Amino acid sequence: MTASSPPTSPSGTVLHGVPVVAGVAHGPVIRPGRLPALDEIDAAPEIDEEDRAAEASRFIAAANAVASRLRARAAHATGAAAEVLAATATLAQDRAWLGTAEKLVNAGAPAPRAVVAAVDQFVDMFTQMGGLMAERVTDLRDIRDRVIAELAGLPEPGVPLPAVPSVLLADDLAPADTAGLDPSLVVALATSLGGPTSHTAIIARQLGLPCVVAVEGLDEVEAGTTVLVDGTRGTVTVSPDPAVAAEQVATAKREAELAARWTGPGATADAHAVAIMANVQDGAGARSARQTPAEGVGLFRTELCFLNRDTEPGVDEQARIYAEVLEAFAGQKVVVRTLDAGSDKPLKFVGHHEEANPALGVRGIRIAAGNPGLLERQLDAIAAAGERTGNQPWVMAPMIATVGEAKAFAAQVRSRGLTPGVMIEVPAAALLADRILEHVDFLSIGTNDLSQYTMAADRMSADLAMLTDPWQPAVLALVATAARAGAAVDKPVGVCGEAAADPLLACVLTGLGVTSLSAAAAAVNGVGAKLSQVTLRQCREAADVVLSQPSAVDARAAALAILG
Repeated sequence: MTASSPPTSPSGTVLHGVPVVAGVAHGPVIRPGRLPALDEIDAAPEIDEEDRAAEASRFIAAANAVASRLRARAAHATGAAAEVLAATATLAQDRAWLGTAEKLVNAGAPAPRAVVAAVDQFVDMFTQMGGLMAERVTDLRDIRDRVIAELAGLPEPGVPLPAVPSVLLADDLAPADTAGLDPSLVVALATSLGGPTSHTAIIARQLGLPCVVAVEGLDEVEAGTTVLVDGTRGTVTVSPDPAVAAEQVATAKREAELAARWTGPGATADAHAVAIMANVQDGAGARSARQTPAEGVGLFRTELCFLNRDTEPGVDEQARIYAEVLEAFAGQKVVVRTLDAGSDKPLKFVGHHEEANPALGVRGIRIAAGNPGLLERQLDAIAAAGERTGNQPWVMAPMIATVGEAKAFAAQVRSRGLTPGVMIEVPAAALLADRILEHVDFLSIGTNDLSQYTMAADRMSADLAMLTDPWQPAVLALVATAARAGAAVDKPVGVCGEAAADPLLACVLTGLGVTSLSAAAAAVNGVGAKLSQVTLRQCREAADVVLSQPSAVDARAAALAILG
């Protein structure tokens, strides 16, 4: 495709997808660069036996070079970008696919062909496994392309640097591409694959870029075509009327400027308080979030200090890392989530067993059962960080499914003088929220996994993206159940999933009875500003109407009609 190619879709064609980051932007389309066709690689001749050892060494050196560059990017990134880049770097050096490729080279396959064959094998495996493992398919293919480019002496494939502000369209985007985007030059994203919790969506939220995923017909829109992306309604308009596009972008700009002026604290127009908080992964991310009106940290993901480690970090090391976040929000509430690993985030030192469906397997709090002392040492480190900073954190566990699990966790947390809570990600926990609240002091709803498990739909499947949309009435009904349970005993119930980053949905969640909203730092102002423009009565009216809708699309439209 070239910039001068005519668009395949007629002017004014509106393509529909799943909205994940609100906002409106327009510009010419750019698309990621491509390597030579893989069939050209397949046609390469066999390697002579005496040259195979050198070819294997060349392959390993290329994979190491790619991993090193990814780690360097991770070191210069923060938050979600740093986490996904670090995870991709680890995958680039995973012994399973590397060993498969090396074996093929030793059998005579040229290194590029061996890379393609090995990655294809693991793509098939991950796709069949489904769940969160399917998320790694895009990462694997990205690694494949980067290693092949390294072997060929070519520049790494990826997003071109546009000369003017442009809209990036792709099948899907690898973390290394998305994390390195310049928001002044790439003003919006749209993909034909992915879901509302894909890496593309998560990093788009961090960058504050309007984003729509699972867009049907997007592949037919060629580079150079002007498009209008509406991240609120979930549409991509091909060759829009220039005047209409300019008006919509100007309106969105005014709303963004209004959001930028919002200084908090979180409340509706009639002064109903709803705490607006930030999701962070590390000290750097917390210090950045502190520059926003965020009233604290609603989700501190602690996985970053565990991932990509050959051994478990010690209590003192963990405490230093946790203290950075507590210090950044000194005197304010910080909610720490204990280790949420497993599935697509395996730990080298834990010894995960192969599972047929890892998304439904040993992950989150379940890892603790087979690793005595792991949770206890983390809680010791969290308590030590609280003592060191004078900021006592609240602590919650992921993937709680039973009342017994909640009770046992709460006892461990309270024994260290900390405030216990649990994540509501499993439908069973939402249904038993009233009984769980007999043992813990707060709930935090993770809408990403709650959507996946409620709808029995892989959250990374583009074909099922409409099912994993957090606007699904069934998901919101479970949110309402948990919120009612909290209200009945006057205990807080927050939302820390990506749903809290959607300003419109944030208002609906408030109407359902949620007491706090925690989102990526880039979303804090937009959520707070939108909430300040509506009354609690409007939020409750929208919530009631949304729960009665037949689909996520209808629910969003009904909320827009009431909340504007």
